[in-house]
Amino acid sequence: MYSGAQDPSRWVLPRAIEEQARTRGDQTAVSMIGGESMTYRELRDAAAQVAGLLSRLDFAAGDRAALMLPSGLDFLRAWAGISRLGGVTVFLNPELNGTFLAHPIVDAAPRILIVDAAHLPALDQVRESLPALDHVIVVGGGTTVQDRPGFVDFEEWRTAPAITPPMPRASDLACIMYTSGTTGAPKGVLMPHGHCFLFGLGVVDNLGVGADDHYYVCLPLSHANGLLMQIGAVLIAGARASVRERFSASAWLQDLRNCEATVTNSLGAISAFVIARPPTPHDRDHKLRVLFSAPNHPDHEHAWRERFGIRHVVGGYGMTEVNIPLYGSVDKPRPGTCGRAYARYFEVEVRDPETDFPVPCGESGEIMVRPRVAQAFMAGYNELPAKTVEAWRNFWFHTGDAGRMDEDGYITFVDRIKDCIRRRGENISATDIENGFLDLPGVLEVAAFAVPSGIQGGEDEIMLAIVPRPGSALSKEDVVEHARRTMPRFAQPRYLEFRDALPRTASEKVRKVELRQNGVTAKTMDLDAR
Repeated sequence: MYSGAQDPSRWVLPRAIEEQARTRGDQTAVSMIGGESMTYRELRDAAAQVAGLLSRLDFAAGDRAALMLPSGLDFLRAWAGISRLGGVTVFLNPELNGTFLAHPIVDAAPRILIVDAAHLPALDQVRESLPALDHVIVVGGGTTVQDRPGFVDFEEWRTAPAITPPMPRASDLACIMYTSGTTGAPKGVLMPHGHCFLFGLGVVDNLGVGADDHYYVCLPLSHANGLLMQIGAVLIAGARASVRERFSASAWLQDLRNCEATVTNSLGAISAFVIARPPTPHDRDHKLRVLFSAPNHPDHEHAWRERFGIRHVVGGYGMTEVNIPLYGSVDKPRPGTCGRAYARYFEVEVRDPETDFPVPCGESGEIMVRPRVAQAFMAGYNELPAKTVEAWRNFWFHTGDAGRMDEDGYITFVDRIKDCIRRRGENISATDIENGFLDLPGVLEVAAFAVPSGIQGGEDEIMLAIVPRPGSALSKEDVVEHARRTMPRFAQPRYLEFRDALPRTASEKVRKVELRQNGVTAKTMDLDAR
């Protein structure tokens, strides 16, 4: 265990990497499923050399570098190098394109972009709308970088001098992750090192992760769950991780067996997809002792325990902004709940979203959170001070999620107060989707909203209600082609309805509640049935 785990002033993952490299340097830290591995010493040394490459490009502590890479060892080398230098990593989902890609780059204004060569076409499509980048560092670029001014081959890190500047502090900004809000474009969450560290420490504390554990990671490293909760827990505990670049339901169980994993994390969609596979006599043939599942649907927990023989199934609740303030108990299961407050570091209450006063036990209200220790939360929203103050009104962070608390302090998630769609583990801004379709010729108005996926715990599907322009010949095929061309897969709609008008309130706001209540009807087109 990292010696600074109980000292919030030392909650800095680069410090944990440095210490683990000294004490267990030859131990494998991370392996890719079917690929290469990296020891703790190799991770530390690569971070120092990536820091050297960045320094050679006049990148310094406090500067921002965007990272658009698939999950893999190069992702970890780049992230660790930026962090070791004291830089700020701007995480970009590698599936982003179009306005979904341009927005976070424009908003965060990084000096450097580290990108996989496969994503250069998506970058080129929006390059004219982006602020000037000092350098674009390409992973797997080869000769691609030779004819482009300002482009650098990431492989140059291997010959760069190792540098070891002063370690960042827990209060220093570590990264920016983008998360969808109630309205408008995704907001950049400013995350101090202490906040990033606590994601992993919470897993170590509440799941009992130790040096002998082996974490199986199939969630994207560009998200807090994959990188900070899982890889972060490994780095703090001195454990080992096996990473799959992209989740596969058919490979999930075999991966667990092959790497002899003892712990893993799941999302609602992942649980639904794995459990939906046909049972086999070998479903209990693994060494998994604990699974963290959020949300933790009761039917899923039953299947994990009874069919797969997983002894400990732990629920939880969190957001990029607030860390993971709720955890279930390893020894006292409460299926369907998010657990209780991680009380050492957080206060959590259910309050009336209109008045901010607490609601009676068992009644629905908004889940509100505040930290008990410095740097355990976000530092604010990037360039959005008013939104930061609004979220923090009355000294409670308003999550926008509804829940109920029972007499024992366990909270059950009820629904989203936010106009946000949760699909395939991604939080998607309905406004982003709508803005994307307003560019489609023939569209007069559009509303995007969530409808049930049809799979228990399977999160949401995206539905569009489009009002065509008078005389337009807009077709289902036009909508499908536009989505494929301009949107990442997770943001492409499943259902479509053409309407004469959208339902509105007296103040002319679209009544999303009515659209959600109507949901899928006989006249709804299923775009997956094409």
